[in-house]
Amino acid sequence: MSTEGNGFKSGSNLEKVLTAGHFAFTGELGPPRGADVEEVVKKAAHLKGMVDAVNITDNQTAVVRMASWAASLILVQQGLEPNFQMVCRDRNRLAMQADILGVYAHGIRNMLCLSGDHQMFGDHPQAKGVFDIDSMQLISMVKQMRDEGKFLGGAELEGAPKIFIGAAANPFADPFEWRVHRLAKKVSAGVDFIQTQCIYNMEKFREWIKQANDMGLTEKVYILAGVTPMKSVGMAKYMKSKVPGMDVPDEIIARLQGAENGKVAEEGIKIACEQIEEFKELNGVHGVHLMAIEWEHKVPEIAERAKVLPRPTV
Repeated sequence: MSTEGNGFKSGSNLEKVLTAGHFAFTGELGPPRGADVEEVVKKAAHLKGMVDAVNITDNQTAVVRMASWAASLILVQQGLEPNFQMVCRDRNRLAMQADILGVYAHGIRNMLCLSGDHQMFGDHPQAKGVFDIDSMQLISMVKQMRDEGKFLGGAELEGAPKIFIGAAANPFADPFEWRVHRLAKKVSAGVDFIQTQCIYNMEKFREWIKQANDMGLTEKVYILAGVTPMKSVGMAKYMKSKVPGMDVPDEIIARLQGAENGKVAEEGIKIACEQIEEFKELNGVHGVHLMAIEWEHKVPEIAERAKVLPRPTV
């Protein structure tokens, strides 16, 4: 499985790691709620040498932050490879295509195509949602720009953006039986790699990846399993009851509650490392996407304990 079959090489380190058959390990960084460059630099320092690429979120949870493209450029300066996220909520197709050309011109080679959380959940609930195109159409648009050298409107472009195209998948949202078919649509649209929602219900995830294997999808797309370590019992309960599409089994909460000497965060990391060990052996899983939300300083410890170091040089 290789995007080189499409007649292009993106220059993406993440693509090279996956194409070479290594187990990929990506991280995530949320841009600051201000213009402080040092906050990005400080977070990035914990990730350097630990991961193959770093997701830079795009106004996550519909809360205003430094632009994803801008934080991505800071990462490039720090010697890290960004995975630039773009949501459909805030831009129409003109702005999207302009930004894609802009980030590629500045050396960004990975992109994650997302619909975006609805603005009603963020800090500007009265904002007008754009949603000119959805995440499926965004994938298709980037692929057309890359492989055909054409804008969505059909005009030829000068200098195609050879971007490694990513998207998200949620194996847990209802109705469950439709989840694998949504993945299949993204594969048909032209996605190269998938990062999943945070996984806690391992039994359900095993069933989802089995379905993906049976349909031959894991031979057409690289799948990175999403892992977020639990910091507290409160976090686990909140994710279970308040976050749409999240599936946190009661046994995870019970295990955190029963942590020795109240070391709940330590137990959360232990659970995450156990998951990563299983994902390494699970057919159809090509890597892990670690979302250590505002816990970047713990990434080196998790990477060490999960035995994913040193990262391959390709």
